[in-house]
Order: sequence, then structure tokens, then C-alpha cells
Amino acid sequence: MKLSEGVEAAIHCTALLAQLEEGKTMPASALAEYHGLSQSYLLKHLKALAGAGILESVPGPHGGYRLARLPEQITLLDVVLAIEGPKPAFRCAEIRQRGPGALEPAAYVKPCGINAAMLRAERAYRSVLGETRLCDVLADYRNDADPRSIAFGCAFVERNQRPQG
Repeated sequence: MKLSEGVEAAIHCTALLAQLEEGKTMPASALAEYHGLSQSYLLKHLKALAGAGILESVPGPHGGYRLARLPEQITLLDVVLAIEGPKPAFRCAEIRQRGPGALEPAAYVKPCGINAAMLRAERAYRSVLGETRLCDVLADYRNDADPRSIAFGCAFVERNQRPQG
């Protein structure tokens, strides 16, 4: 299975936005700069996250994005589904019923074993993502990251967050 780069960008953006002070936002341009991505590319994913209720988009000259929920209430599965959609990664096309050896449709009364195995794997990976909250990822990062990286991120957030109201 391959998730899009948008999933990685979305998780990193939610993690950075979790560092904002209460009531502040960060513009998409700053998020794009921090992650070395084009703003137009990132905006598509930020809009998807806002549409899923993970981010809040604040309009206006001092607007930007912020988390719509606490990091404890956002799972990695929430982010993946916002970006990739709810359909499973593996989509069985029933190719076993094609080709020169295919039988009549009535011969295929049992579900495809390959599809069943792939759906079990999908449930397992979604279960792990559903159990992993954004706050867990942040705590692991704080414990394991190079202090220089943490200091840079904190300074970047401080410089780029915008007060609201």
C-alpha cells in the first residue's frame, strides 16, 4: 500500500499547528515554507483537513489555519481519511472472473480470498492509525528529536503565528 505524500504533509501540518498558542493561526504560506512544499499543493490538503473538521480555516488578512480539535481528539486515521478518502487501499476488481479460464458468475459464490486477506490487512492498519493520536506523535517527537530541530520548530511557530480578534 502506498499513501500519498499529501498524507505526510497533512500529518506534519497538524503537528506544527498543534504548537500554536490558543487563539492564534498560521498562514498556509508559512506551513508550505516550513515543509518545503508549494503553497498551491498544500492548500488542497489543508482544505480537505478543514472539510473533515480537523483544521479550522480563519479568513481575513490575519487569517490562517489552526486545529479545530485538541490533539488528543485527532487520530492519524482521521488525517489519512481526510486526505485519501474512506475507500480501502485495495479495491478488488474480480479479475478472477476474467480471461480464458473464467467460469460463469454463479461459480464464484465465495468471496475472493485475496480480497478478504487484503481487507483484513486494511482493518489492522486502520486500527493502529485509529489508536494513534496526534498528541502521541507529538510526545514521541519531543522525546526523540534532536533539540536543534525542536528549537527551530518552536522559533518558527513563534514568528509565524498570527493573533486573532
